[in-house]
Amino acid sequence: MSNSVPAASPDTARLPRTAWPKVLEGQPALVTGANSGIGRAVALGLAQAGADVAVNYVVNPESAEEIAHQIEGFGQRAIALKADVSQEDEVEQMFAKAINHFGTLHISVSNAGLQRDAPFDEMTLEQWNTVIGVNLTGQFLCNRAATREFKRRGLVESVSVAMGKIICMSSVHQEIPWAGHANYAASKGGIMQLMQSMAQELAPLRIRVNGIGPGAIRTPINTAAWSTPEAYADLMKLVPYKRIGEPEDIARAVVWLASDASDYVTGTTLFVDGGMTLFPGFATGG
Repeated sequence: MSNSVPAASPDTARLPRTAWPKVLEGQPALVTGANSGIGRAVALGLAQAGADVAVNYVVNPESAEEIAHQIEGFGQRAIALKADVSQEDEVEQMFAKAINHFGTLHISVSNAGLQRDAPFDEMTLEQWNTVIGVNLTGQFLCNRAATREFKRRGLVESVSVAMGKIICMSSVHQEIPWAGHANYAASKGGIMQLMQSMAQELAPLRIRVNGIGPGAIRTPINTAAWSTPEAYADLMKLVPYKRIGEPEDIARAVVWLASDASDYVTGTTLFVDGGMTLFPGFATGG
């Protein structure tokens, strides 16, 4: 008799609702790309943990406003802010509005990201620049704005033992090459080095900088990879834990990294991937 656990189906892999402790009270947060997918779950998770949240979006303002109302339903303040994170002036205006609304920020989650896939020799400069602009330059601009605010405000130990917390949303593809996605993989590898360099520089100020590397997560951007039993079974060949990740898996990790429970953690990437970075193809000896 086999002791292995069968892979969950696309319809049964979802997680139970999380009960969130209020570990982030008094710590306003800004989350980019927060009106869908992982960003939405992160914004709601931070709010349930006690943070006020600025919900960034570029398109679909209705979704951003709906999430802001959900956050207010948890008893927290919220504001929806439109900004293209690849544009310096828009990022600066967004942070200024969030800081004016909440008084300050303690947490910044750079989550906004996109794909423009193509075979390498067919990839256009526009496809390359668009992905690098949002995924990598956007993180630089948002993290710089957050750092400036943390330093302006200074340490408030009654609120948090850290001056500020920056979380960079990366991907398993900062480690795993991805043919047909050279721009995306390059952006994620760049995020890793940006995060680590920032963490090294900012640690003496008690500003903590960490990354999260999601694996296969159930979001609208990758519906084709999990929406049918056949696609799901194929996906599970890459996931030793044999279930797809849920956006709430990432939200839980963000809340922990933003809380004082992780105070001695900086400069690291937390992979939330069901073991995808364990190179499952070698499980049987390669």
